[in-house]
Amino acid sequence: MEELARESISLLAKPSLESDSPQLSSFGAIFILLKSALGAGLLNFPWAFNKAGGMAPAIYVELGSLIFLISGLVILGYAASISTQTTYQGVVREICGSAVGKLCEVCFILNLFMISVAFLRVMGDQLEKLCDSFSLNETLNGDTFRQPWFIDQRFTLSTLCLLVIFPLSIPRQIVQRVQFWNWGMQGINEEEVSTASARQTGCFVLCFVFLFSFQCHEACVAIYCSLSDKRLSHWVVVSVLSMLFCLLIYSLTGLYGYLTFGADVAADILMSYPGNDVMVIVARLLFGISIITIYPIVLFLGRSVLQDVCLGSKQGCIQMETSEKCMRILLTTAWVVVTLIIALCVPDISEVVSVIGGIGAFFIFIFPGLAAAGQDEKTCLMSYFVKNW
Repeated sequence: MEELARESISLLAKPSLESDSPQLSSFGAIFILLKSALGAGLLNFPWAFNKAGGMAPAIYVELGSLIFLISGLVILGYAASISTQTTYQGVVREICGSAVGKLCEVCFILNLFMISVAFLRVMGDQLEKLCDSFSLNETLNGDTFRQPWFIDQRFTLSTLCLLVIFPLSIPRQIVQRVQFWNWGMQGINEEEVSTASARQTGCFVLCFVFLFSFQCHEACVAIYCSLSDKRLSHWVVVSVLSMLFCLLIYSLTGLYGYLTFGADVAADILMSYPGNDVMVIVARLLFGISIITIYPIVLFLGRSVLQDVCLGSKQGCIQMETSEKCMRILLTTAWVVVTLIIALCVPDISEVVSVIGGIGAFFIFIFPGLAAAGQDEKTCLMSYFVKNW
């Protein structure tokens, strides 16, 4: 599992269509697509189930959206095969033109930026609960003292960013061992759960959460280009299986969390559990460690796109090396500081998820649709597919 995780980071950075490059198996492709999709959205799904009005409408929305998710993956894989590009933005630029390619790069950076905000928001929630768990609230005449400043979320999250996340994000190349943790959920309460009435707005909320949670389309081009078997039929099987597994995991999490807490479920499901439960404390610690290791990777990918735009026209020399170092430090500092400020200002992760879901619609629906249409008859994937299938 760890080897596949390291492989996923390397192929996202330097995918290749060359025959002598490392080839990815079907299992490896499914695993990496799952790894790309499963993330902080898992914590938000029970809240989205509640907003949608319960299990039935939520499942209907998921199944309907799944058709478009799988179609987008198939179209992007096919586009990569005929364009010979190895990155998402490269495929869009080749098929749809430079203008749409620039728009794709902007959306790519914004998406990674907001994902970084979501990670810090979740990290802040976990730090708050962990500090509550380990601190003793003394009382006097029935009044609880205000918590010390050093366990305030603004201080703890800022300190974590300064001492841990920023140093991990500064290096030019990020080499990490990514650990995967499995943690189980507590049993479902047998008490009767009051269900919220299904509302149209709730289904739209679920759509945003769904788009945020199932985002793996940005990585799918690199994954396809690294497959040992690049047949379209094989890619369809990989896409379908990975999305079905992802749907199962998200649906079970959403269902269990919703049945456990009902209308009182928090936007971050871990915030609904008591702070003194040992298993929940362990889950928070492990989830926090996971975020700390993933955040620098997200920053690295976003920073690399920004650096390519700023330094792409320059050739290698001593001056370029100095410029690259200064720009890398400047971009990293700005990225961490701005994402930290936004994370401390938003009330909960649901606000960030809505924004990311809106941006994710470009990667899941709009860009694959434009790629299928193409600029002209020569680049139209639909006509190409009909002629060559």
